[in-house]
Order: sequence, then structure tokens, then C-alpha cells
Amino acid sequence: MPFTDILIMIAETVGVTALATLFAYVLGLPCGVLLNVTGKNGLKPCKWLNTLVGLIVNILRSIPCLIIIVLCIPLTREIFGRGTGEWYTILIPLTVCAFGFVSRMVEQSLAEVPAGEIEAIKSLGATDFQVIMKVLLPEARVSLVTGVAVVAVSILGYTSFAYNIGAGGLISGIYTFYTRHTGDYLGKFIFWVMIVLVVLIVQGIQELGLFIAKKLDKRKILK
Repeated sequence: MPFTDILIMIAETVGVTALATLFAYVLGLPCGVLLNVTGKNGLKPCKWLNTLVGLIVNILRSIPCLIIIVLCIPLTREIFGRGTGEWYTILIPLTVCAFGFVSRMVEQSLAEVPAGEIEAIKSLGATDFQVIMKVLLPEARVSLVTGVAVVAVSILGYTSFAYNIGAGGLISGIYTFYTRHTGDYLGKFIFWVMIVLVVLIVQGIQELGLFIAKKLDKRKILK
């Protein structure tokens, strides 16, 4: 396998992981905030809205990634002009797969903010929006950043389904290599190189998330 092909697969993997993570948070962050705010102990408890949004999130989390990929093909085709065959054709399904996960992680991160801090700023006359922007999100930033790393690693794992729609990427490339060398794939140097590259990308994401979290953590409790 040419070295340039491996570089292309690395770029596809990193690119689709980064973009899907970004889009998942563009959708999931507001949804997670809404779940927290409308929850039983939230700023504006609203049982019917919280139940409705929670139901949508839970349904999305319950559908296997491969099924979501199939369901999203018409939308992908409408947006990109094709439903399969290119690295970007898995972008929408990955975003949908991660959206519900992100929403729940954000909800949980915000729930960890001490109630005393919320009450303190509310006693000064702060609006609910100010509480969210000045207390909830800033105080939960460390947990939110580590959550981004977790989501990114999960999305990278989801890219394994790219093989099913010809969307490329390293994990898909590993399986493709196996199908072409079923008799001796374990003895091929390039096979192990690709596996090591996947591990390095995962470790890089985790270490970057931890590094940023350390910088943001005022309490300096992360090691």
C-alpha cells in the first residue's frame, strides 16, 4: 500500500472525526443545556419539554450507528449530491450518532455545578441566561472539555462503519487490507503500522483533552 494512501486515510479520519465532533456539539451543547435547565432541579423546570427532548435524545442513542448511516443516506445525498463513496458521506450519520451522547454528557456536566454558586449569582439579580453563561458553562468547562475528548474518540470508533459505504479512513483501510490479504494479513508490516496510527490518534485526542482541561482547571486537581 503506497505511503500517500496512508496519509490520505489519516487526513480522512482526523478530518471527519473533528468535523463530526464539532457539529455534534453545535447541536448537542444547546440541547444538553436545555435538558439541564428544564430538569427537576433546573433553572426553569418544565416536565413536558424535558421529557420530549429527553425522549428524542434517548431514541437517537438507542439506534445502532450502522442503521443511522442507512437512514441518513437520502439526506446525505440531498446535501452532498451522493450518499456513499466519499469520506464526507459519513459526516452526517456520525453527527447524528454523537448528538444524543453529547446532549447527555453536557447535561451531566452542568448538573455537577454546585447549587450554591447558582443561587449566589441569582441573588444578585442575574437572569437565567446570565446564570447559564456566567456560571453553568464556565464552572463546567473542565468536565465539558474532557467530554469533548471522550466524544471524539467515540466518533473515531464509529468511523469503522465507513467501510460499509466506501467512506474511507484508517479503520476502514485496515479492514479493507484484511479482505485483500486474508491469508497473511497478520504478517504484513503495513497492517500493524495502520493499527499503531489509530492508537496514536486516539492517544493524541485524549492527551490534548487532558492538557486543555488542566489549563482550564482553577483548582489544579488534575494530574
